[in-house]
Amino acid sequence: MNNELTFWKDKKILVTGGAGYIGSHTVKELTKRGFETVVYDNLEKGHREAVVDGEFVLGDLADLDTLRETFTKHRIDSVIHFAADSEVGESVKNPAKYFQNNVANGLNLLRVMLENGVKKIVFSSTAAVYGEPERIPILESDKTLPTNPYGESKLIFENILKYYELAYGLRYISLRYFNAAGADPDGLIGEDHNPETHLIPLVLQTALGLKDEVEIFGTDYDTPDGTCIRDYIHVTDLAEAHILALEALAKGGESKIYNLGNGNGYSVKEVIEVAKKVVRREIKTVLSERRQGDPSILVASSEKIMRELGWKPKYEKLETIIETAWNWYKSNRAGWNMEILYKRGDL
Repeated sequence: MNNELTFWKDKKILVTGGAGYIGSHTVKELTKRGFETVVYDNLEKGHREAVVDGEFVLGDLADLDTLRETFTKHRIDSVIHFAADSEVGESVKNPAKYFQNNVANGLNLLRVMLENGVKKIVFSSTAAVYGEPERIPILESDKTLPTNPYGESKLIFENILKYYELAYGLRYISLRYFNAAGADPDGLIGEDHNPETHLIPLVLQTALGLKDEVEIFGTDYDTPDGTCIRDYIHVTDLAEAHILALEALAKGGESKIYNLGNGNGYSVKEVIEVAKKVVRREIKTVLSERRQGDPSILVASSEKIMRELGWKPKYEKLETIIETAWNWYKSNRAGWNMEILYKRGDL
């Protein structure tokens, strides 16, 4: 262990939701840097196969007994909190699920952290807390007016963290990002949800012939081509930001909120066109109505985290981001969920 990691000797980082997409990539990068991790995941959305490093605990944040046992058994020093429901459309249809899992269960985590004297947490938030932004790119100081329960649940938890710092001395860094994309450049892990709702995986599954078409939700937004514009950031760059945030807290840094993005927005149609160039195939699309709760444009300014923590994305080009995802999808038959369908003969 190098000198920079002597502080972490015999200490472990609890990664909730560490079997999920962003969580698993963060665990992999933490291990590469010499950190010891404990992944806590109920596998509702995550995959055991994605946990290629660290220890694994099958547990739900609603289960206080298992959560307490995990803190007692392992010398947990800090927490990176990914565990959450994160589908905008589902949150509109079933807000109770989102407030229960993202807020109430999150309170369980904070409760057990304080019981064990753990007072450092990096929180996986979202640009959805801004709602329809007042300017582009979005700054951390801009108004937060979520347009869906998912964004609202994340904002509520951010506010909870603020008051827990005042009352209990818990320090936090909240990272607001929107469209994580791409896959581990080594090809070991990638993005795989069931059901899949993210644009790039759906586009690539269509390119592989696993889906008939890509659904474009809304073509009447106030954007140049009428489709939503988003800021896509490579998942490994996100992982790096979480590690920098963790290190900042370990050095006694103050609680902060940071945006994470590339600063460049791409419309749904633009993403599909770039994907066509990467895969060198036609990708059929179909137009559908808007999804309730989807803002027109979300592009983040990351100047603050670049200036204060020295973060800089390594995978800035959308084409590169899609290439890493495409390589993983091809080698894994479009993901672990699809592999199961192949084995069952459903595909």
